[in-house]
Amino acid sequence: MPKPRSTTVVRKRGPDREVALVGPGRLGQALGYLLSRAGVKIGWVAARRAPAAREAARFIGAGQPVAIGSAEIAQAKVLLITTSDSALPRVARKLAGRRESWRGSVVLHTSGAWPAGGAESVLQPFRERGAEAAALHPLQTVPRREAGVRNLIGCFWAIEGDPAAVRLARQWVRALGGTSFTLPANRKPSYHAAAVIACAGVVTLMDSARRLLAGCGVRPRRAGEMLQGFVAETAKNFALLGPRRALTGPVMRGDWRTLREHLRALRRRTPDLVPLYQELLRAMVHIAGRRAPRRRSRTGQAPLSAL
Repeated sequence: MPKPRSTTVVRKRGPDREVALVGPGRLGQALGYLLSRAGVKIGWVAARRAPAAREAARFIGAGQPVAIGSAEIAQAKVLLITTSDSALPRVARKLAGRRESWRGSVVLHTSGAWPAGGAESVLQPFRERGAEAAALHPLQTVPRREAGVRNLIGCFWAIEGDPAAVRLARQWVRALGGTSFTLPANRKPSYHAAAVIACAGVVTLMDSARRLLAGCGVRPRRAGEMLQGFVAETAKNFALLGPRRALTGPVMRGDWRTLREHLRALRRRTPDLVPLYQELLRAMVHIAGRRAPRRRSRTGQAPLSAL
């Protein structure tokens, strides 16, 4: 069983109200594990399939495994819904219908895309029955539940929703040594797009770089090792120096000839990467504050801004 980092000491104890954790995927299991050890009482772990519920409860080390929609969940004073974004609206409607009144209860979800507060709340079926609702989303990658146990401690969390639910979400974040920031409900799609660009987007770019390195004879495993340190240092420079000073390479130097050579090589060997590289170049030129050449070169090549 994985354990939180030994350097992190949980000082806050969660409320005595029992929590029903619903839809325990990678994030749900990792969060349930950490909250349980922070003193939050996990009473039930609910999944669509009984084996999944039992396995999640075993990993978390707490909670009675039950089916989603079971009568036991309706006893919970706090619901923590960690299903996929696509399943969240359906699950919320189903669970809300289990009780005529949810007054005095708190319902939380962990989606970065769906709002919990405001007129467009995905948890509106609970709010209409008197519940307070909020969302807490970690700005962190959780590729496996074990990684989540490590990564969710001390990370940043976006929180929005109703006051009482927001207070509970912030208490949980503090218990995990994290930092919360308030997000307007109507900005959730933009926030989530930023998260996708910073995480999945970087993975996509690294895979594109790996493909090009493979064409140069670099083995995939070695390419991964090379890119890991390279990208980590770049991220560090971005945080310390800002985007313009962290941006290096031919765009910052105004070396348009080298960039044309890049595009020529891509068209010859990996033509599917040309549109991606072109869009990246346009973004780099903007960050660098430069103006790409607009006239044809002496060799008759198109201006960079038209490539």
